[in-house]
Amino acid sequence: MNFLSHYYFDRYNTNSYEVLGSILPDLLKNADKSSNIFPEKHQDKFKQPHEVAILKGWKKHLDVDKLFHNASFFLEHQHQLKLKIKETLKDTPIKPFFAGHIAIELILDHLLLKHQKIDATKLYLHLNTVSKNHIIDFLNLNNVPEQEQFFKFFEMFKKEQYLKSYIDVANVSYALKRIFMRIWPNPLHTEQENKLTQVLIDYIFDIEEKFIIIFDEIERQLLDD
Repeated sequence: MNFLSHYYFDRYNTNSYEVLGSILPDLLKNADKSSNIFPEKHQDKFKQPHEVAILKGWKKHLDVDKLFHNASFFLEHQHQLKLKIKETLKDTPIKPFFAGHIAIELILDHLLLKHQKIDATKLYLHLNTVSKNHIIDFLNLNNVPEQEQFFKFFEMFKKEQYLKSYIDVANVSYALKRIFMRIWPNPLHTEQENKLTQVLIDYIFDIEEKFIIIFDEIERQLLDD
């Protein structure tokens, strides 16, 4: 599940530290793909209100990810997208399963913006509200090395606000290509990129009326826990 989809479950939350925590696992991974911390296993370390709030958001992220990746909606549409993308990815190193997984996550972010289910500006306001020193406290408690690299990415993430661009399908396709390029250098030629964009456009049309089902389902499950 991508940043905006995670934020959906905190769209009414007024605690900026909890909101940060809810996307911090992905922020850390984007800054450094080798990042691997488990604050939920050492909860007694976190004493200060900001530390507890970030941890609460972090744990919610884990819960939402688990529910999302086991949801029938995700499993079905990841598979269907894999089948539709497969021919376009022929003769490339990109795995259709991986492409389908990432594509459905990006599509859901796009649809949340398009149908005004979330306000991305509010997410960035939350991120700009939190204190850098408080984030450092949390990272230090988790023995996170190379914090300079993280904060360089975090500042760029806040400044560029590229998540807002996902309202345009072309930018969703571009984001998908950029994710591929983190693993494989220049895996797609222009014709393949255009075909991939068209697959996404067609698939968005197919699920536009029912995409909110997965968010409603997860929200109910979170309330039940």
